[in-house]
Parts: sequence; C-alpha cells; structure tokens
Amino acid sequence: MAKFDKLVVMQKIGATKMVPVFYHKDVEITKQVVKACYDGGVRAFEFTNRGDFAHEVFAEVRKFTWIECPELALGVGSVVDAPTASLFIQMGADFVVGPLFNPDVAKVCNRRGVPYTPGCGSVSEVGFAQEAGCDLIKVFPGDVLGPKFVKGLLAPMPWSKLMVTGGVEPTEENLSGWFKTGVFCVGMGSKLFPKDKIEAKDWQYITNKCREALNVIEK
Repeated sequence: MAKFDKLVVMQKIGATKMVPVFYHKDVEITKQVVKACYDGGVRAFEFTNRGDFAHEVFAEVRKFTWIECPELALGVGSVVDAPTASLFIQMGADFVVGPLFNPDVAKVCNRRGVPYTPGCGSVSEVGFAQEAGCDLIKVFPGDVLGPKFVKGLLAPMPWSKLMVTGGVEPTEENLSGWFKTGVFCVGMGSKLFPKDKIEAKDWQYITNKCREALNVIEK
C-alpha cells in the first residue's frame, strides 16, 4: 500500500519540481542512489521497471526508504499495463509513471488513490489522459517533442500540469529553458547518474548534482 496519498505525492513533486528516474538490477546500488538523492533534497523518486525481477528490487528499496528516507515518495516508471501497475502498488508504490497512456492503468490507480502520470506525445493524448483522471502528464520523449510543444500545448490548455522526461539535464541553461515554457516539473535520468559515477560508487557526486539542480529550479 502507498505510504502517501495522491494529494501529498503531488505536493512533494510540486515542491521540488524534479523527479530522478533510475533503474539498476543491484539492490544495494539502487538503495545508495535513492539515499544520495534524498540527501540532496529529492522527495519524489521514480524507479523504472526495466529489467527482469525489477519488482523484487523495488520491494527491497521500498522497505529501505520507509526507514532511511521517511519523507520520500517512491514511484515506479515504465509501466504499460494494469497488472504491472497493480503489482507495484501492492508493494507500496506511491505513484505510477508510464511511457504511454493506458486507460486500464488509470482505472487501477484511481481505485487505489495513486497518481498515474502517463507519457503523452500529442495534444489529444494529453486530453484523453486528463479525462481519465490524470493530474500530471508526462511529455515524452521530451528531447524529441521539445520546449515548443510544451508552450504550444499550454496556450489553449493552461490548466495542464506537465512533467518533461527525456533530454533534461542538470544545467541552468537546460532547466531554465524547460521551466520558462511552463512545465510543472521535470524527470531526470542518465544525466543525473553518469555510468562512471555509479561504477565508482560516488554517491556524494549524485547528492551534489541533485542539490545543484534543485537550486537552479528554485531560482
């Protein structure tokens, strides 16, 4: 069962406006990455469902965060169907994210009061997702659609809360560019977790990068 309800999760995402996106098959590495982000000020983290037995890794990390990161909303990403959403919600996912919009996932999440953020690549998809009760929509892939898509969509639909994922970097130029278009928040993956830093177990680097990015966003 989710630790935080829908309103609290949205408040956490809205307060920091950045959701790190990460997957690793090693439980201990994932725990350290999550803790490093938490120490850097992150309060919403997306673990992506991208490998075999990813749900087992998530279950262990979820237990870890309840103790070591008590204020962290831990969600699951790369969810494309309702059974997968149900599985992760049962293991305590606070929110569900997907690369596409699936109405069946929306039904499962709405029934349990869990936020569902689907990936949408057109104005119509965003509208259909909103009709299904999705408060936060993921613009994906962000690097393909670009800031002009966000700006163009918000003109006739200013009530939309958008999270851009893909092509987001922890730099002032990149982040300011996205937020000037009016995005609600950003999802950030590989640029926040360089492979060499993960291999070197340089957790302090990740903590520092999170702080830097959050400071830029706050400005």
